[in-house]
Amino acid sequence: MEPSAGDVDGLVTLQERMVNLINQLNMPLVEVSLVLQKHIKGLGQSLDEYLASSGGTVPERVSQPWPVSESTSSPPSNFPLEKVLSIVDHQRMDILETLIRVTLIEIEVSLIDGILALRAWEQLARTQLSLASGPGQLFSPLEIPDDW
Repeated sequence: MEPSAGDVDGLVTLQERMVNLINQLNMPLVEVSLVLQKHIKGLGQSLDEYLASSGGTVPERVSQPWPVSESTSSPPSNFPLEKVLSIVDHQRMDILETLIRVTLIEIEVSLIDGILALRAWEQLARTQLSLASGPGQLFSPLEIPDDW
């Protein structure tokens, strides 16, 4: 189930726009993670509805988060989640949400390709989240590899 050439170009556009915006806004890891979670959940619900009506299935690579590639320790259980959520910059998150939504509509990729594109980002963010040893690290900028 390979994406078409047009889909590949569109996915490259999505990737470039996300890298540029996240770097430009110096977006914290927690904010990028929350936006990705929201989009993947929404796309996943649409895909689930389609699969329920068509009787189809998708590989686990589409339906489940990808494994985290780093060896991780479990985060401390004393993360003040409510405080973390009260500090996030909702305007900055809205900008990234809009960029993803508009680009996905513009490039007209399939639900599966859209989810897979965001799963790669999710894996990157989850890997960095798993290495966070305190709430302050959640607000460190998402580190995007040079070859990303």
